[in-house]
Amino acid sequence: MKKRKVEKAIKLKRIFRGAILFNEKEMQAINHYCKKYKITNRSKMMREMIIGSILKKFDEDYPTLFENTPNLFNQNGNGK
Repeated sequence: MKKRKVEKAIKLKRIFRGAILFNEKEMQAINHYCKKYKITNRSKMMREMIIGSILKKFDEDYPTLFENTPNLFNQNGNGK
């Protein structure tokens, strides 16, 4: 069972670095947000917000069974 935990930890280890540059107003907003909500780990906060936003967009863009895209039979896109 120990091997499984070790393998999982290796797979989730963060090894890729990304850099973000902010202007003065953006940095002030981030500082205000962190102070207001008592956030001490900004890296974690930004990572969670970025990944959360990406996953939300993936969920919104997920293809559905009945999409409203026009095709040969319904040029208006309403299926009639």
